[in-house]
Amino acid sequence: MLILISNDDGYFAPGLAALVEALRPLAELIVVAPETNRSGSSNSLTLDRPLSVRKAASGFFYVNGTPSDCVHVALTGLLERRPDLVVSGINDGQNMGEDTLYSGTVAAATEGYLFGLPAIAFSQVSKGWTHLDAAAAAARSFVERFLARPLAGPTLLNVNIPNLPLSELKAPRVTRLGRRHPSEPVVRSSTPYGEPVYWIGPAGKAADATPGTDFHACAEGAVSVTPLRFDLTHTAQIEPVREWIPAEWIDANR
Repeated sequence: MLILISNDDGYFAPGLAALVEALRPLAELIVVAPETNRSGSSNSLTLDRPLSVRKAASGFFYVNGTPSDCVHVALTGLLERRPDLVVSGINDGQNMGEDTLYSGTVAAATEGYLFGLPAIAFSQVSKGWTHLDAAAAAARSFVERFLARPLAGPTLLNVNIPNLPLSELKAPRVTRLGRRHPSEPVVRSSTPYGEPVYWIGPAGKAADATPGTDFHACAEGAVSVTPLRFDLTHTAQIEPVREWIPAEWIDANR
């Protein structure tokens, strides 16, 4: 049994080290993670330069690229055999609602999923690594369960763990993604030369944190588990859009 582990906080992150230690007794592990923090890099691949892969004293491989780069390079050239599972995290901060579209943590797991492998992304709800031991124990329980009883079909799970002692964590709840308000405004600043610069503002507050959402489960102290998929087709709009395009326009462009 081989598990590929990555993250987006970088190969030196405490969350990655805790996850590796928790999973070490379960399987053979290989870590391929970004050289630096690449939070918010989403599913981007580096196509404008070559990537380098180096090995740290910890035995972790690190790549001067994105989380998606790490998993892509591992699966298409670095590994001698195909892993049985891809795991990402433990992220320093939540990945709920629309966060999943921006998250490098979720993207690393998604890259494995796109290659036909089961994948799980783990995040702590609050930043700062408090009760990281509990989050690692929860992650181990998920992986143990998956190894003992794999889910049928393509699997991509997004798991968010409240920063609580293990004794206070409530049982996992299967959830849907909630929704956020729009992000806060950018933060304006300037360079030492007086040139304007802009920092992306903080994420907005939850707009939909109703029962059944990831936001609601975590607010109540429960671990949230959301099955994800990445078919972005808006199926309900296929017919309206087909009717919206006039036949004469198509004929005129043939």
